[in-house]
Amino acid sequence: MTNAEKYTKVFTDLFNMDAGGVKKLHYQDIKEWDSVGHMTLIACLEDAFDIEMDTDDIIDFENYEKGKEILKKYHIDVDA
Repeated sequence: MTNAEKYTKVFTDLFNMDAGGVKKLHYQDIKEWDSVGHMTLIACLEDAFDIEMDTDDIIDFENYEKGKEILKKYHIDVDA
């Protein structure tokens, strides 16, 4: 599984949406992505990629695309 597939799978599994839907998703667009859902998403991504995000990155993680930018800081390319 590529990093891009792994990244998308975290979103699709957590929010029970298809890949096309999660790619347009922003924080609080759906009830599942509330503050608790946000921390669950972060924890799942940290587990999937074996990283620990800084607090500023967790706060800035506002949508699917921004998350890809943030992961690049941790040397994880999810654009492929």
